[in-house]
Amino acid sequence: MADDKSAPLWERLERPSPAPRQTLSSQRIATTAVAIADAEGLEAITMRRLAAELGVAPMAPYRYVSGKDDLLELMVDHVYADLRLPRGLDWRESLRTLAVQTRELMLQHRWLAQLSPRAKLSLTPNRMTVAEQALVALDGLDLDADTMMSVFRTVDAYVHGALSYESAVSTVISEQSLSGGDELRDELAPLMMWHMRTGRYPTFQHYLRTATRKDDTSWQFDLGLDCLLDGIATRLGI
Repeated sequence: MADDKSAPLWERLERPSPAPRQTLSSQRIATTAVAIADAEGLEAITMRRLAAELGVAPMAPYRYVSGKDDLLELMVDHVYADLRLPRGLDWRESLRTLAVQTRELMLQHRWLAQLSPRAKLSLTPNRMTVAEQALVALDGLDLDADTMMSVFRTVDAYVHGALSYESAVSTVISEQSLSGGDELRDELAPLMMWHMRTGRYPTFQHYLRTATRKDDTSWQFDLGLDCLLDGIATRLGI
């Protein structure tokens, strides 16, 4: 691999290595880093920790990545390889399947909701493939390029917004060693009761008393997604 660190990460990785390296590869680095983040969170990822887990010299990973920003790109690309659409789906089935798969991916790798802005915007090959698949699904519907991209980004934003809240709830439950939503609501009850006693939120109070799907996050996600797709179909006539 050339030493030109000014070139994009993915260009550097596609260059042939000057000599075979049996003990280390970008794939092995990504797999190891993802395993650390899945188990302990992004804060546990350091280049020194990574080298120790790989069983290599502290500077060895720098032959592939210039630092943590590059490493995060490798990690994101590695997990996004799991997002692939079956053939033969129409635009709605394609975007719905992609949204559901992305939710499952973010639940499996909760650190994806905690990425830095740069890492969230990283243009990795597998993320580009996901975008390409979404745009292909919308192609041929007589939509202009701007509208196609807006539809894709709108669905993607819904997924990340929904998972941001879901991940926050899950993190609080885990950090406080709670058994689930009921215990979390018990923890919040004193403050919630104060709000309800003010009489300012009667509709919210009705929700608290009558809702039966407070912890059914899959149902909540699916309903919101279908409402969004219904809106897109109606607005664009597709």
